[in-house]
Amino acid sequence: MVQCHYCGQATAVLKRPKTLASVCKPCFLTSFEEEVHATIMAESLFTRGERVAIAASGGKDSTVLAHVLTTLNKRHDYGLDLFLLSVDEGIAGYRDDSLESVKRNQVDYGLPLRIVSYRDLYGWSMDEIVAQIGRKSNCTFCGVFRRQALDRGAQLERADKLATGHNADDLAETVLMNMLRGDHARLERCTAAMTGRSGPLPRAKPFKYAYEKEIVMYAYYKSLDYFSTECIYAPNAYRGFAREFLKNLEKVKSRSIIDIVRSGEHFIMHTHEEEEGASTNAGAAKGKSKKGNKSNGKAANRAEAPDAAASGSSSAAAASSASTSADATASPLPVPSVPSSSSSGAAFVRKQLGRCERCDYISSNRICKACVLLEGLNKGRAKLQAELQQSLDTVPTRGEFSSTIGRSSTHQQHGPLKSESEEKHQTPDSTQPSSSPSSSVSSSPMPSASPPSSSSSASKRDRDRDLSATMAIARKLDSTSW
Repeated sequence: MVQCHYCGQATAVLKRPKTLASVCKPCFLTSFEEEVHATIMAESLFTRGERVAIAASGGKDSTVLAHVLTTLNKRHDYGLDLFLLSVDEGIAGYRDDSLESVKRNQVDYGLPLRIVSYRDLYGWSMDEIVAQIGRKSNCTFCGVFRRQALDRGAQLERADKLATGHNADDLAETVLMNMLRGDHARLERCTAAMTGRSGPLPRAKPFKYAYEKEIVMYAYYKSLDYFSTECIYAPNAYRGFAREFLKNLEKVKSRSIIDIVRSGEHFIMHTHEEEEGASTNAGAAKGKSKKGNKSNGKAANRAEAPDAAASGSSSAAAASSASTSADATASPLPVPSVPSSSSSGAAFVRKQLGRCERCDYISSNRICKACVLLEGLNKGRAKLQAELQQSLDTVPTRGEFSSTIGRSSTHQQHGPLKSESEEKHQTPDSTQPSSSPSSSVSSSPMPSASPPSSSSSASKRDRDRDLSATMAIARKLDSTSW
């Protein structure tokens, strides 16, 4: 039997993936809680007297977070005013059941509970959104709406901070996703234990260094009540591919997760202003170095002049040696050139937080993402808005974004691309009218070539109107700072 690595007395029941240490049940529970406490203290996540909202979904992460924060708040006397905050997305058969787990946790931990819903905030439930846009881009809507719903719920309860259950696995997945998407801005801050520290509602991640496996084991040993069913729309999420890759990587090396998180902590993205400043400083330092070397060489020659007159040929050799030494000093090491933002596109402009002109929500653009997507839903152009929003999230340079919009325009003008098999088996139907102004971005068959008619003219006007609306949105997004 393997003895516990910490106490050396009890029998070990598990091997920790982060340290590979074999530990017993009591030592594991205590060490897990104290490591979270160490993260809270090292990152200065909370301050005495603050009102902290715990984002509670009913899953393992949020349930363990509520239990651990309640325990540490009493054990170490944080002096925090904790409460649970849940979001009802309106997903039948999933969210209604998970909210029941949250309500039971409310009773177990004695914490107040506030529930906000998509229906109350946006006038749409997630089921209605998926029914209109399909399952391809549904996570884009849910992610944006959920983040804003948590912020609004926390502000309604006058919370000072919002604590989320994001763990080390989540952060490592986010690093990989941002790298694959080339998202410079998020890549720089995605591993921070607290985001928006200077904003009105900072977000804290006490589980930054906690492995998902250890969170599951903690919930198991503590017999916590949580909801374990995955969201019915989650299998189509882009994050799932990053998660699968990370799990395969973890099988080869268990410390891969924490290594990726540590790597993400050291990412530093240079802005245009920082690059220009670095180039200016490098040029000024180079000029000062040359001037200093020239003045030193002149002073050395003046000092050697009397000796040269007295000693003849030996002084000439000394002067030659001094000149050689001065030339060697005057040629500095080559300074690596910083690529310009116009050529490489590597640098970006760090956006400044402001307020949305429509809903007054915190946003780095004039119109926040939620309002852009909500406008698309209300106008029946949700798919088009989702594609534009994904371009905004994933395209780091203005030139690439413009080319994306160009491809979207071509798609609207000529219709969706079809394979040869689809073209062979497709029967032209010129009598089917356009159902809505957004028919040009749907997958309906292209009308066959026929003389102009009133229905085809109306369809062309609809396509032109949608194209104009699309380019107007594109110009709005392209006018923001990148």
